[in-house]
Amino acid sequence: MNPVHKKFSRRARVATGGAVLAVVALAGFGAVNANASAPATTSAAAAVPARATTTSTHLTIDAATEAAQAALDAAEKENQRVTVAVVDRNGNTIVTLRGDGAGPQSYESAERKAFTAVSWNAPTSQLTERLQQAPTLKDIPGTLFLAGGVPVTAGNAPIAGIGVAGAPSGALDEKFAQAGAQAISR
Repeated sequence: MNPVHKKFSRRARVATGGAVLAVVALAGFGAVNANASAPATTSAAAAVPARATTTSTHLTIDAATEAAQAALDAAEKENQRVTVAVVDRNGNTIVTLRGDGAGPQSYESAERKAFTAVSWNAPTSQLTERLQQAPTLKDIPGTLFLAGGVPVTAGNAPIAGIGVAGAPSGALDEKFAQAGAQAISR
């Protein structure tokens, strides 16, 4: 027999258990009662009229992964070692795939190319041409004006960017990024 059971009689154990149950029940009742008797309050958040909001479309994680894998596969078919990044409309990274043997600089470069493409809704190869008229564009934090980034759009609005870095030329990087975008546009 358990030593605790020896110290208390059966009657004492039943009484103690009943008391514990009563306290638990009363505590629960008190919490429910307190909530029920509290005055109804208006939420701290204000209701905003529909005209004051906007809805945006976002790429799913599955679509982003499919695009990144398609870009990586296109690069591997040409024996290129690259990193692929997919960012959302706000420039936040959704997925990054670093191919076998891709250089250490390719990770950040791919993300920055994707960010640049979605920010301006244009392939980064086109944006490099804009630098001739506005050279300070390159000073915007997080951007990289090298070919290899393409936007993903829905209804002509940018919803994501795909950036590829690591191939010997920006033209190849952009070709692989386009393969990623095409994989999810079908």
